[in-house]
Amino acid sequence: MPDSRYQVDVSVATRYLPEQSSPEQNRFAFAYTVTIHNNGTVAAKLLSRHWIITDGDGRVQEVRGAGVVGQQPHLQPGESHTYSSGTVMATKVGNMQGSYQMLADDGKRFDATIAPFRLAMPGALH
Repeated sequence: MPDSRYQVDVSVATRYLPEQSSPEQNRFAFAYTVTIHNNGTVAAKLLSRHWIITDGDGRVQEVRGAGVVGQQPHLQPGESHTYSSGTVMATKVGNMQGSYQMLADDGKRFDATIAPFRLAMPGALH
């Protein structure tokens, strides 16, 4: 059972970027805005990220790196951090999921799971 002291929840909103996309060249750009909320009782710092991006043809790209958009936010209990980023895929539909590796102020490391979410060009899904 997860320890409620280390409860970081992640929500994501996505949008298609037609001005950065070129469908005739199989280039589909998407923006996503992520909100990370510390629902635990111990402050924690986001150390790194791990994304798994799967396009509509099943091609998988993994992305790992320190922090998010150059930051390593430190969240007190009840605090949130929001940032925006983006990705480009070769298909008009795909999904992303992953995790953030967190370090609590008491020294415990834990993962904040990012549930799968869909990226889709408007009209691509029926």
